Amino acid sequence: MMENKAPLLEVEHLKMTFTSGKGKKKVVVNAIDDNSFNVYEGETFGLVGESGCGKTTTGRSIVRLYHPTGGTMRFDGQDISGPMTRELRPFLSDNIAMVFQDPVDSLNPRMTVMEIVEEGLKYRGMKNAAERRELVYDILDKVGLTREHASRYPHEFSGGQRQRIGIARALVVKPKLIIADEPVSALDVSIQAQIINLLNELKEELGLNIIFIAHDLSVVKYFSTRVAVMYRGKIVEMAPSKDLYRNPVHPYTISLLSSVPQPDPTYERSRKSISYDIVADHIEMPDEERKMHEIWPEHFVYCNSKELERYQQKQRP
Repeated sequence: MMENKAPLLEVEHLKMTFTSGKGKKKVVVNAIDDNSFNVYEGETFGLVGESGCGKTTTGRSIVRLYHPTGGTMRFDGQDISGPMTRELRPFLSDNIAMVFQDPVDSLNPRMTVMEIVEEGLKYRGMKNAAERRELVYDILDKVGLTREHASRYPHEFSGGQRQRIGIARALVVKPKLIIADEPVSALDVSIQAQIINLLNELKEELGLNIIFIAHDLSVVKYFSTRVAVMYRGKIVEMAPSKDLYRNPVHPYTISLLSSVPQPDPTYERSRKSISYDIVADHIEMPDEERKMHEIWPEHFVYCNSKELERYQQKQRP
């Protein structure tokens, strides 16, 4: 069981608030609303939810592209949530890397593939150009590209190939954790499958630990060990992947799963999507705040005590 292992990444009460405007026009958005979770060695942790729910903000906060407004994060036992010190910056770059959603915007069009991929090696202080070059060639081979591609520019590649370059850039420094932020959402369906299969192969070959961020639950289903579902900045359900898909509990998770397309056309014609009503689907208790409850082993739901009683009446298959 996961709780018997030492976590690689510990996130506790993470908060991220954005503000805009001043005075009466000031708007405060809780992009991440007091979330806690762990990521363990050898697993792929899926983070799903609709656009704007805080998934990407969570990933960018972990890699410290954003500075969280609250909470703590520890990686391999070391605090990574404090000020960005001279010691913390290289620790993060050595251990955590990110694959971005849009391979067009994330690659510098004026740099060759060699320059893009070797940039992280230069940052780490590797001065031997021949050694850097061989490492780049090796990682390009692992992601399904060739050394001939190294001298080309991003605009000369297809969307799937560009994403392979982005993956190579993340992997070349041999990080312990990869944060893959919607890595296939900008790609055609056939190319999506290729990239997912590639990540699976690299996970096995290199022993990768991955946080996989997506809005498409069908993509996450076969790739993730555990899945957390986010809604309006809050994790509302978290469970092992098979358990979550077989037995969703939170009304929002049920609604999300009901909208996942099925390959059976007959079933698709008769299928009804379940809408989520944030008022009607819950029981309000003014004197009690909602929190994460473990409804079954390793299966957590964000609810109050009355909602917990109702959820527990549901028979687990």
